[in-house]
Amino acid sequence: MLIRTMAEESQGEISGAAKEPEPIPFTEPRQETPEPFSPAEDRRHLYLAKWSTRFWAWLVDFILVILFLNIVRGIFSGLSITIPPYWDFTHWEPLEWTFQTFFFFLYWAAMEGFRGQSIGKMVMNLKVVNRDGSKAGYWPAAIESFGKSFLLPLDCLIGWLGMPETKLRVFNRISNTIVIKTDYREPNGIVYVKEKE
Repeated sequence: MLIRTMAEESQGEISGAAKEPEPIPFTEPRQETPEPFSPAEDRRHLYLAKWSTRFWAWLVDFILVILFLNIVRGIFSGLSITIPPYWDFTHWEPLEWTFQTFFFFLYWAAMEGFRGQSIGKMVMNLKVVNRDGSKAGYWPAAIESFGKSFLLPLDCLIGWLGMPETKLRVFNRISNTIVIKTDYREPNGIVYVKEKE
C-alpha cells in the first residue's frame, strides 16, 4: 500500500534508513521557434540618387548662385568695386575666386545642413542624409560641401574610380552621408485633389 502510517514513518526515521527520493523523469525543454526574418518589415529602403540627377541639381545651384553674385556685383559696381564673373577664367584673381567659392560652400553647407536640400536638390527631389537616412545636420553637410565647393573634379574622380558602384564622392564617404531620391507627396491622412486644366 502506498499509505504509510505515522508509526512506520517514525520507525524508518529511527532506524536511520533514509529512503532515496524518486527520480523526476527528464523532459526536453520546450524551444520557441523564432519567426523568420523578414527584410521587408525591418528595413527601410533608401534609393541612392543617380549621378546625372545630382549633376542637374548641382547645375541649378550653380546658376542660381551665379545669378545672385551677379546681382551683388551690380550693386558693388556703383561703388567702383569690380568682381569679375565666376566663369571668366582670364580675369580670375585668387582673392575674388576664393570669395566666390567660399560663398558656394556657405550656401551648400547652410541649405543642406538645415533641411538636407539645396534649391537644386529640391528641384530634382534629392536629399543629403546620414547613411541610416536620418537628418545629416550642419557638421556633416559642411564636410560634404567642402569637397563639392573646393575640390569637385578630384572629389568626383576619386569617388568614381576608387569607389565604383557606391554613388559616393570622397567627401560623402568622409562625412558619412549619402544623396537619396525623395518623393514629394501628400502628408499622411491628406489627399490632394487636382482639378483638370
